[in-house]
Amino acid sequence: KERGLFQLTLSQDWAQTYFLLTSNPDLTQCFQNTVLVWVPCIYLWLLAPFYCLHLYCHDRGRIQMSCLCTAKMVRLHTDFGQCSEIQQHMVFLLSPIIRSMTVILALCIIQLERIRGCRSSVFLFLFWILAVVCSLVPLRAKIQLAMDEGIASDIVRYLAFFSYFTIQLAQLFLCCFADQPPVGKTVLEKNPCPVKDASFLSKILFWWFTGLVVKGYRTPLAAEDLWTLREEDTSHKIISELEQNWTAECAKLQKQEKALASGVALGSRLPDQAQLLRKLQKEQSSGFFLLRTLARKFGPYFLTGTLCIIFHDAFMFAIPQVLSLLLGFMRDEDAPLWKGYFYATLMFLLSCLQSLFNHQYMYTCFTVGMRVKTAVMGLVYRKSLVINSAARRTCTVGEIVNLVSADTQKLMDFVVYFNAVWLAPIEIALCLFFLWQHLGPSALAGIATVILIFPLNGFIAKKRSKLQEIQMKFMDGRIRLMNEILNGIKILKFYAWEKAFLEQVLGYREKELKALKKSQILYSISIASFNSSSFLIAFAMFGVYVMLDDRNVLDAQKVFVSMALINILKTPLSQLPFAISTTMQAVVSLRRLGKYLCSEELKVDNVSKAPLSSDVMIENGTFSWSAEGPPSSVCHVVPLLLVVGHVGSGKSSLLSAMLGETEKRSGQVTVKGSVAYVPQQAWIQNATVQDNIIFGREKLKTWYHRVLEACALLPDLDILPAGDATEIGEKGLNLSGGQKQRVSLARAVYRKADVYLLDDPLSAVDAHVGQHIFDKVIGPKGVLRDKTRILVTHGMSFLPQADLILVLVDGEITESGSYQELLSRHGAFADFIHTFASTERKESAIQRGEETFQLGDTTNTNLQNMEPVSETDQEQVPEDLGKLTVVDKARTGRVRLEMYKKYFKTIGLAIIIPIVFLYAFQQGASLAYNYWLSMWADDPVVNGTQIDTDLKLTVFGALGFAQGIAIFGTTVAISICGIIASRHLHMDLLINVLRSPMSFFESTPSGNLLNRFAKEIDAIDCMVPDGLKMMLTLSAPAWFHSLKLVFYFSTVGYRASTVATSCQLRRLEAVSRSPIYTHFNETVQGASVIRAFGEQSRFILQANERVDFNQTSYFPRFVATRWLAVNLEFVGNGVVLAAAILSVMGKSTLSPGIVGLAVSHSLQVTGILSWIVRSWTDVENNIVSVERVNEYAETAKEASWTIEGSSLPTAWPQKGTIEFQDYGLQYRKGLELALKGITLHIREREKVGIVGRTGAGKSSLALGIFRILEAAKGKIFIDGKLSPGFHHINLLNNSCCPLSQDPVLFSGSLRMNLDPFDTYTDEEVWSSLELAHLKNFVSNLPDKLNHECSEGGENLSLGQRQLVCLARALLRKTKILVLDEATAAVDLETDTLIQSTIRTQFEDCTVLTIAHRLNTIMDYTRVIVMDRGHISEMDSPTNLIAQRGQFYRMCREAGLV
Repeated sequence: KERGLFQLTLSQDWAQTYFLLTSNPDLTQCFQNTVLVWVPCIYLWLLAPFYCLHLYCHDRGRIQMSCLCTAKMVRLHTDFGQCSEIQQHMVFLLSPIIRSMTVILALCIIQLERIRGCRSSVFLFLFWILAVVCSLVPLRAKIQLAMDEGIASDIVRYLAFFSYFTIQLAQLFLCCFADQPPVGKTVLEKNPCPVKDASFLSKILFWWFTGLVVKGYRTPLAAEDLWTLREEDTSHKIISELEQNWTAECAKLQKQEKALASGVALGSRLPDQAQLLRKLQKEQSSGFFLLRTLARKFGPYFLTGTLCIIFHDAFMFAIPQVLSLLLGFMRDEDAPLWKGYFYATLMFLLSCLQSLFNHQYMYTCFTVGMRVKTAVMGLVYRKSLVINSAARRTCTVGEIVNLVSADTQKLMDFVVYFNAVWLAPIEIALCLFFLWQHLGPSALAGIATVILIFPLNGFIAKKRSKLQEIQMKFMDGRIRLMNEILNGIKILKFYAWEKAFLEQVLGYREKELKALKKSQILYSISIASFNSSSFLIAFAMFGVYVMLDDRNVLDAQKVFVSMALINILKTPLSQLPFAISTTMQAVVSLRRLGKYLCSEELKVDNVSKAPLSSDVMIENGTFSWSAEGPPSSVCHVVPLLLVVGHVGSGKSSLLSAMLGETEKRSGQVTVKGSVAYVPQQAWIQNATVQDNIIFGREKLKTWYHRVLEACALLPDLDILPAGDATEIGEKGLNLSGGQKQRVSLARAVYRKADVYLLDDPLSAVDAHVGQHIFDKVIGPKGVLRDKTRILVTHGMSFLPQADLILVLVDGEITESGSYQELLSRHGAFADFIHTFASTERKESAIQRGEETFQLGDTTNTNLQNMEPVSETDQEQVPEDLGKLTVVDKARTGRVRLEMYKKYFKTIGLAIIIPIVFLYAFQQGASLAYNYWLSMWADDPVVNGTQIDTDLKLTVFGALGFAQGIAIFGTTVAISICGIIASRHLHMDLLINVLRSPMSFFESTPSGNLLNRFAKEIDAIDCMVPDGLKMMLTLSAPAWFHSLKLVFYFSTVGYRASTVATSCQLRRLEAVSRSPIYTHFNETVQGASVIRAFGEQSRFILQANERVDFNQTSYFPRFVATRWLAVNLEFVGNGVVLAAAILSVMGKSTLSPGIVGLAVSHSLQVTGILSWIVRSWTDVENNIVSVERVNEYAETAKEASWTIEGSSLPTAWPQKGTIEFQDYGLQYRKGLELALKGITLHIREREKVGIVGRTGAGKSSLALGIFRILEAAKGKIFIDGKLSPGFHHINLLNNSCCPLSQDPVLFSGSLRMNLDPFDTYTDEEVWSSLELAHLKNFVSNLPDKLNHECSEGGENLSLGQRQLVCLARALLRKTKILVLDEATAAVDLETDTLIQSTIRTQFEDCTVLTIAHRLNTIMDYTRVIVMDRGHISEMDSPTNLIAQRGQFYRMCREAGLV
């Protein structure tokens, strides 16, 4: 009897006899008690060893016995009691035993999970799911039996089974929750990410994110509401491991390059090997090594996502097969009703599983993309700290910003779409295989259509890749130029060059948009061809099918199963061009990143750190910035070494060689101990004065105060609004040149280093302040007297006190020795000294200077005897008192309607109306051809054929082609609209920024502005139009509005709650991106100082913090999209279930054609509508970019650059008289006046010198004349007319010429820097260079006037840059010339020559000179002495000296009286 039962279970005829043909199907008792019991047990026993091994390898700590764990154990013990029931037949005896053993195994696994710290078990969750599903069949059978026979017949067995089933459900329910964290693993984070505490079910359904959605819906999210980044997503965790791999890859590459080089030299290598090595070099240039490094790091996690997409595809292809069975059921009148319900339920389950696996894949991809972004940003930042000067000059700050903004975005897109490159062809092949099964050889027509579409799109992808390279090149140029404009904005406003540079930026922008336009039109062809591909394939296959044989009938099953497969085919076909395009773009970006990351680095052996008797030693050193360099003699450094020489003689290069910044061609450089460096052009951080000075070290109050006093900073701190807590703007915008240099010097002094490299720090300060600093800091009695000091200087008064003087000429040390030794040799140095000064006068001046500067503190400050007193009693200042920069703030709430209006208003109705008509036409065609198909499918079959098939095919074809043309027209129109809008928005942003006053640039970090010009404009260029295209080209057919309405009302709630959250997250992400760019910009410009002070690790840590802060808002942003999509698709899957069940219920009244149309489109509408809502959300998120770009439209502006109907004459001013009437000036509202009640009249052709202590208001007076800052009170008259100033400053600044303290050059030719408007002839340019004593230098350059200046003019010395600025002024030769310490960085001889040039060339002009070298203004008609914003003295130099006032004291200190 038992044998018979078992044979019956396994019989092939059993299924047909007992199951399929009955209207009330059931499985045999034998099957229920064997197979259905064994399946979950087999799963557990087979996979348990592997799972236990996994737990053994991944120990997360021990979890204490919790309520959840206890509940699981108690229920399993109860389960074990129920399992021990003895059945009446021997065949059934095995099942309870197996079940009991399985329960014991599950109990052991729960214990092991607790011991190994597994909080939520996927393994057991799947086991209980399987157990419950397998118990559903016996449950139904038991219920049916109880209803038929009553429960009293076998009440014990019923109770046992129902108890067992309840316990299984309870176990499944308990598995939906996560256990408590392991002991000792509880991290006390401020706001930990809830995904750590989420159970498996919560993770796959993204329920853990719901809390943030609810919070975002109730109140706008702020940065403090965001979760802390998970450890595995932090910069430190990602980059620490990746950097080692990348270093190994680079070492491998260098080794291969060396092997190739030696092979070519010896001629002993095989040609094949040489070719292979050359190929490797080529791969390096294309970023192959970078890709391989990233793949090794992130590949394993990415593969889990790939596994999810494979499962997704399996479920996706199963759905059309179930649809085929459902339509077969509808056609079969005798089929039992349960089959229809079974197919409907199965379709729903498959759709749900498809959704789950798809969104797990997307979540994995976005997580990997986020980590790739962190990794690339980290590598680029670290590279910027070690890149050598030659490589640095080939890559500007703008290009580096582009690498971390645009190129990282391309890599993130590549991660998301990479799998489509190989998976899409497989999906296409599978679709065509299933179509062959349905339509036979007619499927070949579909294959032919696909084959025709692919070459077209391959060609388009190739063209778009080239266009993208061109576009990125122009974008790099635009961002680089914008960065330089922002860095040199003061010079632009001085010279009224805004319009010239505006045109340059727009030139780059037009070329960029031209490439983008071509690319977008090609992309539109690609979108149209792929969106029409489903119709083209259907048209080709159905056409061939009905034309081959009249008896080939297109019924509902063939039509709608084929259409379902074609709709599946549409996804890979539409993804493939995008995937190929994204891959091509990623290859370009990888090549760009690879090129930068593989560029030459500073060699560690440039400087040796060995303990020697001498602190610094250079022996037979030859150094260069790139290829060939100037030689240096042997040089041992003594305690105080002064380096002198003409402009461009190599003084700064010598210091750079000691720092290891230059390339060592030969010789040896040794430096003992730590180094502090003061660059010639002070590098100041956007931080408080205190933070700039202590530079990451602990504040020692006594020593800090000594440093401030020694560097003469205490009077400046009294002037600043919050003392040393005052924030300094980017590049020290709100400090004078002398103040910046003294802050830079104080930073070095505070460091207590062993060796001090001082690159002419005294040139930017007044003579008496310079003397004070030399005495108190650098000289033999200064705080650094026991240290090695190497001072580059042009100040002759310091030379007698030097232990050793080096004289540099053209990069060579021509003379060296003490001051007296050099004088006694009667060489070039001695001649120079005798020509320009009297030695005795210098020495007496020094003595007098010592007497003058005993500022009430006669004790010498020494580094060694300073006690390290930690600060405990710091005075509290109000937090916002010294605040300067305005933090980039995120707006709150939904994007305002005005932003949409502004975007579409810039496009214009002329283009928007055709788009609306094209969209309506596209929807009409879609409606018509879908309905036409359903009518065709329901057409009755007469004698085995359908009538008028040719007509039906023609109409079908016409409607489909019309839709394709409409799609192409819509996408092209949207692309053109996007470019028009982007052009206008960029133009508005650029004009708004350039027309902003100087106070705006002082308070706005350049990162905020660069962020808008780079990332936000890129989003407006591409993301907004692409989102609109997706919305309008992927819309579901209009016929299906009845089901869409149900879906719509279900989704409105989801969308409303999500958009508020995702929009705010987009804003927070954008806001947190600006500090990254600001920090990158600051670091690249101050890299040499950071390296000299050894602060790389601190700056890397700061960069990590900024990137991590940005990712805290990016992570929930992409999870919000997944949360929305999962919820929408589950609602959509409910629509599929409803459509299928309603079709089954209406089997007797509905035709198969209508059912096929309804169900196939419900399947389609689920994905498409959720995609539309996501696209809509993306559009709204990216409209935030329009909002952010528009922010600067509301700030204060200067008026138009040109005035129509101006009363001022064309050649104004003609005389050059200047009159101040009770003039007052302040830098920003709320600050103290920088100039107070200035009343002054400067006559025609008068030469006026302006002197005073650093920060006394000398430069402020120049800013006032040029009206860079608006008057707080009073007026300025020029030639008797009111200065047009702040409103229309271009009229004034084209007629007056300033020479600024900070020489600013722009990347471009030397000629462009001299004459950006191209208004002067070459002869005039050469003449100005000759007068500026630069003609010989420029003549010796290979490209002469076309010599390319690097960013900021870094390939010229500071003195040469000042001379170029002087040549610029000589070229303009205006009636008013203002020199603001314009020759501070040149040597005395050159300065004397320049002063004589100014006297002869500007004899007919009014000249105002702000001078530190008093000898240059001693022959001026008048001297103005400034003190704390007032004019303290004003008269001729002779009279002022006779008065023995402040000017007399300054002259005495300088040795002039």
